[in-house]
Amino acid sequence: MRINLTSVLVDDQAAALRFYTEVLGFVKKTEIPMGEHRWLTVVSADDVDGTELVLEPSDHPAVRPFKAALVADGIPYTSFAVDDVHAEHARLAAVGVCFTQPPIDLGPVTAAVFDDTCGNLIQITSPN
Repeated sequence: MRINLTSVLVDDQAAALRFYTEVLGFVKKTEIPMGEHRWLTVVSADDVDGTELVLEPSDHPAVRPFKAALVADGIPYTSFAVDDVHAEHARLAAVGVCFTQPPIDLGPVTAAVFDDTCGNLIQITSPN
């Protein structure tokens, strides 16, 4: 068994696609029209056949309060691995990404948290 898909709930798929590809550096893998929305996935540029991240519309009534509660409590929706959190923090901050937590040493990993502009906090980590 392995993970082939995971999702992040986004307020606007077009804005999310721009942020996740143009800012974070993911690559669009799949785009299938599905009525008002799309089946829209991105993958790591380093592993285009790897796990796909679904940019899932957050229209379900339960999603808005769930996401708001996570953000209010400073809880990241998901976490991405990077080689060097300090370098990635500097790169992203330089292009205007808003960090809610700068890099911090958590023992086995260094982590930072940013706002993905789509209603989520996202954590990045690298091993120490």
